[in-house]
Amino acid sequence: MKTLLRTSLVLGCLISSPTAAFSESPDIFGFKAYTHTDLKPFPKWRKVLNTYKNEPGPCGNGQLNACAYDKWKELIDQLKDEPKKYQLTKVNSYLNLYRYVLDPINWGIKDYWEIPKEFFAKFGDCEDYAIVKYFTLRALGWDADDMKIVVLQDMNLRIAHAILTVKFEEKKMVLDNQIGLVIDAKRIRHYRPIYALNENGWWRYKPS
Repeated sequence: MKTLLRTSLVLGCLISSPTAAFSESPDIFGFKAYTHTDLKPFPKWRKVLNTYKNEPGPCGNGQLNACAYDKWKELIDQLKDEPKKYQLTKVNSYLNLYRYVLDPINWGIKDYWEIPKEFFAKFGDCEDYAIVKYFTLRALGWDADDMKIVVLQDMNLRIAHAILTVKFEEKKMVLDNQIGLVIDAKRIRHYRPIYALNENGWWRYKPS
C-alpha cells in the first residue's frame, strides 16, 4: 500500500503525461475507464514486462525462500486442467498466504514493482500480489485483455491500494490480498479506481 499523497502524485504525473488517443468505456466501481495504448508513463510496469520470466537460482542454494518459486511453478502445473473458477479461487488464496512487506523494508525505496522471482524471494506489498496473480493466470492460459491491475484508493482505510480484476462469466472478479474470497466487484463499495493496466495498455478512471 502507498500513502494518499503518493497516489495523488502518481495520478498527477499520469494526467500530465502525453498519451495515445483514448476511448471511453464503462468499467468498475461505478467509474468510466478511458483507454490508452501507450505504456510509456509506466516504467516500473514496463520493466516488469521485460523481466518477469527471470528465474532464481536452483532450489536449495541456501538463499532465503529459494524453493518458493519452484512451489509456485508446481502450483501452476497442478491447476492447468482445473475449472477456471477453481483456478481463480486457488490462485488468490495461495498467494495471499505470503507475507506482506513494505517496499522501504524490502528494497530501501518508496515504490518498487516486483517480478515473480522477487516476490517469492522477499514477499511484497499490494501491487506485488496483483502482479504475481496476473502472471500466474497468464501462465494458466487466461487472456491479458480479461485482466487489469487496478491502482485505487481505499476509502475506508484512506490509503492507496492495488488489486487484480479478472473478467469471468460476464463479471469483474476481484483478487485482493486484503480479501480472502474472490468476489464480484459490484459487492465492493469502498474502492475508488485511479488507473489500471495490463500488458496491452492502461486505463484512467473518472466517475460515471
